[in-house]
Amino acid sequence: MASAWCWSCLSRLRPTPRAILPPSAAIPRTTSAPFHSTAVQYANPVKKKGSLTQVKYRQGQTLRRKKKKNVERARPPAVGERKAQRKRIVLSNPNALEVEGMKDLSVETMIDARLRGSVLGLPVTMLDQLRAVQAFQPKQGWSIFRRPGTVMRRDAIEMGRLIAKISGDGEEAEKGKVVKRVLTGLKGSGKTVHMLQAMAMGFLKKWVVITVPDARELVSGDTSYTPIEGSKPTQYIQPNATSALLSRTVEANREVLSSLRVSQQHPALKDLKPSSTLEDLAKMGFSDAALAWPVFQALWTELTATSAAPGLEKDFQARPPMVVTVDGLAHWMKESAYRASDFTPVHAHDLVFVKHFLSLMQSGSSLKNGGMLLYSTSTSNSPASYSLEVALDQLAAQQKGVNVSSPEYPQPEPYSKPDTRVLDLFKPQKASGKEGILELQTLGGLTRDETRGYMEYFARSGLLRENVNEKWVSEKWSLSGGGIIGELEKAGRHVRAPAKTLPTVE
Repeated sequence: MASAWCWSCLSRLRPTPRAILPPSAAIPRTTSAPFHSTAVQYANPVKKKGSLTQVKYRQGQTLRRKKKKNVERARPPAVGERKAQRKRIVLSNPNALEVEGMKDLSVETMIDARLRGSVLGLPVTMLDQLRAVQAFQPKQGWSIFRRPGTVMRRDAIEMGRLIAKISGDGEEAEKGKVVKRVLTGLKGSGKTVHMLQAMAMGFLKKWVVITVPDARELVSGDTSYTPIEGSKPTQYIQPNATSALLSRTVEANREVLSSLRVSQQHPALKDLKPSSTLEDLAKMGFSDAALAWPVFQALWTELTATSAAPGLEKDFQARPPMVVTVDGLAHWMKESAYRASDFTPVHAHDLVFVKHFLSLMQSGSSLKNGGMLLYSTSTSNSPASYSLEVALDQLAAQQKGVNVSSPEYPQPEPYSKPDTRVLDLFKPQKASGKEGILELQTLGGLTRDETRGYMEYFARSGLLRENVNEKWVSEKWSLSGGGIIGELEKAGRHVRAPAKTLPTVE
């Protein structure tokens, strides 16, 4: 039977473009597919059920953005405001009770053994001087009491008697003696407050007080520095740090410096008049930072002079003893953050500011008119220094009488590579004249009697509302690690009794 479709009709059918057709391998094959000319992939997509998208007729599709709201931002703090807030010192709390019968620290009370364990108030007239030398620290708890005070422990009374002997008071006077000590101890044992007590006693005796409140600031790379021409190895000056030291010294010791006249020749300072006072000499340094280091050298020469230069004997007066304190000694026992011209690190001992104060620890170059040197280590902010640890162990062995050649004498471990400059600084010394050798003083906790007196001060100030008896004091003394004063302060701040209960002392 002949087909109704002829060959010419079939050839007129429009073929599908080859570019549209999918590859033959992608077309699914069925066993019994009916005859058709449309592939399965060309079918309309199945709409999803539950779709909320509805396209309206002639709906415009434009980009819509939400307008940003103008948020008012707080004004950024001024330059230095955050640092000032962080270092702000508050010395009075008007909400605290005033302790009745509280005695002030004076020339008589600082050597009175009967006041051991009691808290003595710092004289109001001395607070500005202590602020000037930055004796107070922000985290010492001065703001919880009515007025600042300090507990007279055994170490403080012994230090007061030493200062009295150096001043030439009493039958056992040792005028012109020099006491050199390195303070160590656990965190919160009162090392910084012990130096504050030394400063306060020095002010009471009309001594000159010179302090370095934070040794880290001199090696952290925050202050300017410049090399000294011709020095080998190269030494570096820190003019701004020296200028700040002169400013603190003048503000705290204005009464003493204004009464002393210049007695030595200073050819480097051409503008200095022979009739100038030591206050005028120091002011030349912090008014012009470029002259800060020569002025400091001249001031130190004047304070350590024992006689006047020829032609200046008329107005010469005996120089008073000095109190020199440095807090954070470990920062000076390693390389600083400063860099030399070849980008090698500068050792802290190559900074002349640091080198000057470290040289006072050695024999022969100390205070000629007597005084006290206190160098404190820090446990809250201190870098790791293996060389300093070995040096302090050797210093402790020397005080116990251990010979350097003895096998019990501490030595650096093999291959530890200690810093020889640090070890040489703490070498065994010999006492020469009235200058004593370097000593190591380790501050521990308060005794039980001193702890009771300290806790009674909290109760009388209204901070502690508990019965201060022997049982309670023994408990707090044990919990504080044997009377660590920093831990006792935390225990005294907590109020655990009702407000109606009045503190009693049994």
